[in-house]
Amino acid sequence: MAMDEAEGQREFGPKKQKSEEAERRRKKMTPGSLMKAIIRSGEGSEKPADGDRVIYHCTIRTLDGVIVNSTRSEHGGKGSPIRHILGKSKMILGLSEGIPTMLKGEVAMFKMKPELHFAEDDCPVPAPEAVPKDDELHFEIEMLDFCKVKVISEDLGVLKKIIDEGQGWESPREPYEVKARVTAKTIGGKLILPSTPEPYCFTLGKSEVPKGLEMGIGTMARGEKAVIFVSSDYLTQSPLMPNIEGLEEVQFEIELVHFIQVRDMLGDGRLIKRRIVDGRGEFPMDCPLHDSLLKVHYKGMLLNEEKTVFYDTRVDNDGEPLVFSSGEGLVPEGFEMCVRLMLPGEISLVTCPPDYAYDKFTRPSNVPEGACVRWEIELLGFEMPKDWTGLTFQEIMEEVEKIKNTGNRLFKEGKFELAKAKYDKVLREYNHVNPQDDEEGKIFLNSRNSLHLNVAACYQKMGEYRRSIETCNKVLDVNPAHVKGLYRRGTAYMLGGDFDEAKKDFEMMMTVDKSSEADAAAALLKLKQKEQEFGKKSRKQFKGLFDKKPGEIAEVIEDMGDGKNPDEIEHKDEAADSQGERSLSGNSNPDKAERVHEADQVGLLGRLWPVGRRFFTALGLNKCTIL
Repeated sequence: MAMDEAEGQREFGPKKQKSEEAERRRKKMTPGSLMKAIIRSGEGSEKPADGDRVIYHCTIRTLDGVIVNSTRSEHGGKGSPIRHILGKSKMILGLSEGIPTMLKGEVAMFKMKPELHFAEDDCPVPAPEAVPKDDELHFEIEMLDFCKVKVISEDLGVLKKIIDEGQGWESPREPYEVKARVTAKTIGGKLILPSTPEPYCFTLGKSEVPKGLEMGIGTMARGEKAVIFVSSDYLTQSPLMPNIEGLEEVQFEIELVHFIQVRDMLGDGRLIKRRIVDGRGEFPMDCPLHDSLLKVHYKGMLLNEEKTVFYDTRVDNDGEPLVFSSGEGLVPEGFEMCVRLMLPGEISLVTCPPDYAYDKFTRPSNVPEGACVRWEIELLGFEMPKDWTGLTFQEIMEEVEKIKNTGNRLFKEGKFELAKAKYDKVLREYNHVNPQDDEEGKIFLNSRNSLHLNVAACYQKMGEYRRSIETCNKVLDVNPAHVKGLYRRGTAYMLGGDFDEAKKDFEMMMTVDKSSEADAAAALLKLKQKEQEFGKKSRKQFKGLFDKKPGEIAEVIEDMGDGKNPDEIEHKDEAADSQGERSLSGNSNPDKAERVHEADQVGLLGRLWPVGRRFFTALGLNKCTIL
């Protein structure tokens, strides 16, 4: 077909910029380099746009009409049309500009200069065999179909076309249990998986359906209907489709009937929450994620053959639900973790390992030690904590005192992470509190300092001495003479092995407040004992180190830890010594300076670095050069 000046020809030029790469390529177009002639008109007025999946046949001819390549079987091709995603698939420049001008069903001929097809510099598509890429060519295109799709995999191997929107925004993921109606066809339209009367049930993540289908379903909402296009790279064998040989692409028609939320709470398969009755509201916005007053019914069972019930609120609690405040350690950790992710009205089955059930909690008499348990939990409802907006300063401080007292109780019970969470909660709320006068400002500052030091005490108990020091600095940066801050930071330095800095803080206490001399003196005495003990242990551990030959030093260092990490040194528990130590006031409330205690293990480098001079002196060496 001649295309020189045929009626209906269209001349192409540069278009509006869509991306830097597209604009760079588009600049190669010149007037007359791409011409279009319509052979058969299409239907409607809608044309494909970026992100649409286009399906078309393509036949390439020389200007004298010789066919050099085609997708059509009558012209020697495979008979399979081309499938591309506009703006994402690799295409020759002429087609990426020409195809968006076509209607569905349209047949058009595009005449292209070499630089618009395979002779383009850095052309993303290699020229097919026998195609003269340096010649002008005719591309006959038949637009079979196009539609909006969602790209599931970056390599375009899995795509999704939405037929009917679903409900809500939650989508299934591993290891959710899914119920869906599924049919499948080849790209030629042959039915290879017919529909069944009952939906197909499977678990995500267990290879029960092809990988690409699982990826597509993972983007669907409940009730959604969609077509998922899966290329051969994602057609893995599965019970649903055991025979996938020879399939280039499969189109799955899916209706996501239902899915059950299953959550692996720890990521290791030990603590599993399985929702069996949906709740009210949207997940997770309507869940009691924050500390709340919760009301639940639950039934606890052992995982023995009889599934022995060891407690049921409807039977053993006179039918009354369990009411408790989250974040206070009042129920087993695994129980609370799962309830926080429930919706009101939801019923879930929770399978829990012993270390998150009753091994670290008051164990019912009929639950054996080390037993895994299962709880059937129904969340009846919850009350969020009081909103401080609109409260007077006095009312806010009353709320602060309640939360702080709860934190102090948790601290006394040894639940340091929970205690810290309570103090942190108040400190976050304090960002929105504005005292109105000097008196309120003083109360506010004292309260905030006290909370920071309580957090520092929690960090010390948790063995995180550097964080404890950083938290103390929040107080001391504002008031360098804060006695309690100096004491707590000095204690953290001592526990972390930085004896010089600890001594500075304890001595500073006596300088800024004479009334603290007794406490500071006791702390300095303990510090001296720690240094002496460390010197003795160091001499013992490093005995003979400097008598070794260079190649033998590594062996000595390996022997130091008795199988432990090389940067850790084990220390004896000195509870007896600690019992006699004094504190600033009291010994169980983190708001009061606590007695100095010793960690079980402290980093070797953390102890050696700040006291290197004393260490080498203890070894009888005045100087040490690292070679």
